[in-house]
Amino acid sequence: MNIASRMKEISPFRVMELMAKAAALEAAGRSIIHFEVGEPDFATADPIVRAGQDFLRGGHVHYTAALGLPQLREAIANLYLQRYGIEISPARVVVTAGASGALLLALGTLVSPGDQWLLPDPGYPCNRHFVRLLEGQPISLPVSAAGNFQPTAAAVASAWTAATKGLLVASPANPTGTLIGHDTLAELATTVASRGGNLIVDEIYHGLTYGVDSQTAVALNDEVFVINSFSKYFGMTGWRLGWLVAPEHRVREIEKLAQNLYIAPSTLAQHAALAAFHPDAIAILEDRRREFQARRDVMLPGLERLGFRIAAQPQGAFYIYADSSRLAADSQALAETLLEQVGVAATPGLDFGNNQPRSHMRFAYTVDQARITEGLERMEKLLG
Repeated sequence: MNIASRMKEISPFRVMELMAKAAALEAAGRSIIHFEVGEPDFATADPIVRAGQDFLRGGHVHYTAALGLPQLREAIANLYLQRYGIEISPARVVVTAGASGALLLALGTLVSPGDQWLLPDPGYPCNRHFVRLLEGQPISLPVSAAGNFQPTAAAVASAWTAATKGLLVASPANPTGTLIGHDTLAELATTVASRGGNLIVDEIYHGLTYGVDSQTAVALNDEVFVINSFSKYFGMTGWRLGWLVAPEHRVREIEKLAQNLYIAPSTLAQHAALAAFHPDAIAILEDRRREFQARRDVMLPGLERLGFRIAAQPQGAFYIYADSSRLAADSQALAETLLEQVGVAATPGLDFGNNQPRSHMRFAYTVDQARITEGLERMEKLLG
């Protein structure tokens, strides 16, 4: 049987395999503390669940338009007005099958075979794999703790070639939890636009920032593609719903692709998501945001006491990207040792690119503070 040649360049998502191994150990009776899971541990907020239940009782669960429910598109547009003071047309908002669907739609309308796209390294692994799936060439743009694990306009300009067609960045970022400052974001947009390229900004962790407000790229210009999600701040991971804010003149092409890829986003999830913007739901989500900050403030100094180095302070999402080189030469081996010997699951850097992955690990503070403290204590027994 022949397999497409592109599959040789698409790596498995190692954190999923680590989760499977952890689940197997749990099934065998082991106690596992999960620092590897990039998913909020809270149940979906009750107002959202009730809205979904109320809609489902009606029984009329049919397709929506490929671009999403008009009232949900309007609600998302209103979010930008309420949260950022930015007025955008609902016509620019595309509701998608998860943020992954939004990314695939954006790249699907922009990437031609052979096109090069610049991607910060370390970064979310699916980004480079989506570019490759579309027969583009993902180009690693190394970033470091000295630059807050975010690219600069000068680095983008230096890496840009005649074949480069775009830049994809994230703020807050996975795996580092770092943000791109407004001035830097504006410089990136100017650098890309001056070269006739496209800029995609992943903002799926917006709302989950601590001590600082995130700045949306929607404010930069009408040509930027911005991806967001109901999974992270809104805590609706399993509902598989996201959105894309796109240049209005690109929406028709995006609509055609959505029609062909998945017909329409989940109707049930869209009706439930209408309640996500209600003040009762927002109050719950803000309480959870404060809890994530408290968890970060327990885990970060705890990791540093164990010998991990966190040179770039995470200001958003729910991740800490830690330099583990003082403790082990290979973060993959260290992750396996932590899991097998003390029952702590954390993600080695290999998932996130080629930029010093074996000297870094990602820890997610998606379990409660008591479990974080216990996990730190378990690691201390092993690491001293």
